[in-house]
Amino acid sequence: MLLLAKSVESDELDHGPFAKNKRINALMKAIDEYYANAFAPEIIYALDLVENSKTAAELITKYLKLIGEKTVSTSFHESKFQVNLLYIQNQFEKALYDIKIKKNHVLFIDGIDIRPGVIPYKDYLECVKGLANAVWSLNNDFFPKIRDSKGRFRTVLLLRPDIFNTLGLQNQTNKVRDNSVFLDWRTTYPEYSNSSIFELSDKLLAAQQNTELKLGEAWNYYFPWQSRPTSPERFFDPSFFKFLRLSYSRPRDIVTMIQILQETTIENHKKSQKTFDEKALDSNDFRNKYSEYLMGGIKDQLSFYYSSKDYEMFLKFFNYLNGKGAFDYKEYISAYNLFTDYILHNHTDIPEFVETPDTFLQFLYDTNIICYIEILEGKTLFRWCYRERSPSNISPKVKLNVHYNVHYGLMKALNLGFKKTE
Repeated sequence: MLLLAKSVESDELDHGPFAKNKRINALMKAIDEYYANAFAPEIIYALDLVENSKTAAELITKYLKLIGEKTVSTSFHESKFQVNLLYIQNQFEKALYDIKIKKNHVLFIDGIDIRPGVIPYKDYLECVKGLANAVWSLNNDFFPKIRDSKGRFRTVLLLRPDIFNTLGLQNQTNKVRDNSVFLDWRTTYPEYSNSSIFELSDKLLAAQQNTELKLGEAWNYYFPWQSRPTSPERFFDPSFFKFLRLSYSRPRDIVTMIQILQETTIENHKKSQKTFDEKALDSNDFRNKYSEYLMGGIKDQLSFYYSSKDYEMFLKFFNYLNGKGAFDYKEYISAYNLFTDYILHNHTDIPEFVETPDTFLQFLYDTNIICYIEILEGKTLFRWCYRERSPSNISPKVKLNVHYNVHYGLMKALNLGFKKTE
């Protein structure tokens, strides 16, 4: 409820369904005064408001009185924490009951996957669990009870699948299937031209043109080349294949690659160049920048669970792969043993993800740093976690005793893809 109140900017109070609702206006003014008109309080400030529920409740009462609202209680005590919170909750519920909307409104809560450094992982995870249960309760128990309104409210948490999996919610699979949207941009090489990710990438380029173009025309203009086939079943690979291979099948990866290509072209004093050839994606400038971008995403992902010190420790593992981006299970075990020897000699605390070789292998797979390779019916299949994940299988398992590949886009940042000489 508090997040909903602060999500509405002050200028929105003069328009739409909030404009005529005096109660919601009073609540927002109370919160603004509490935060001294802060632009957007972070989680720590929201927790502070809850912990100081007496002050918050008194401010709400103050502004409700100004609009002639009769309140149940006008005095609050520090010792009556639950009573104060119940009062605050009731006022927000009454305000939302009064709002009559013509269209559906969805509140997206983002930024949950960035854990503040001052909050320990276990404590923060409990906060996220509480938030997830609160959203579930709002959507299923509270919002459906609002009557006489054509539109409906709904709250949506934007969560990475790995974080959702750690919450341990009841009926987790059903919640994903029936009450969530699982964003899926995956495609296959044969089907790429009809995929959503190709359509979006092409439209981003086509939107800048003065004439209407057919699907694929803009992409083929800017990237008019073909690669050597990566499969004996094809005579060549279209240029988009290389973008897919470098990405995690996410639109932002494709957009980032295009932006880096633009930057490197300008830096190399080639402003007049209108198209990009395959060499541009193979250049050291491009590979360095893009590889660092992907590693930045992995660092952000790991920061939810681990400290920056743990992250720096984890990077040491790749020094023991002898420069190889492809390895088998035996080679992995050898590198893992050298890695754990290093940790035992240089660190006192051992992170959970390093406890056993299989645990660490699963960790590398979960973060999509590696894939495992299977041979089925004569075909080589690269099993990536993000490709194997589905609503009914949020946390796919890595296969043991097979071959593994480090992601093609990470090779530069991890200094892999060659064999070291002694």
